[in-house]
Amino acid sequence: MKSLEQLTDSVFYIMAALTEPRHGYAVMNLVEETTNGQVVIGPASLYTIIKKLLNEQLISLHDDTDSRRKVYVLTKKGCDILREDIKRRKIMVELAEKGLERRWE
Repeated sequence: MKSLEQLTDSVFYIMAALTEPRHGYAVMNLVEETTNGQVVIGPASLYTIIKKLLNEQLISLHDDTDSRRKVYVLTKKGCDILREDIKRRKIMVELAEKGLERRWE
């Protein structure tokens, strides 16, 4: 990843989905369901991002002996990065909401 200061939306959604152990297909489904189909992450994008997140040690393979699929979960480092990005996004939303409130008063 170029910069961990700002996560792309796709990376953000994937990391948010991996706050609990999940395999790739479950991540894709959760993101699509949560966003009512507004965000669809395809397999190629998903696994490219997963590879980068593994390399950056933001996620790890979860030991799930019952599953035939690889299961991933956010690491402590990944949780910290996600928390920081949530703060950044909240500031963005607050700025926009305040601006709109003033604009249409």
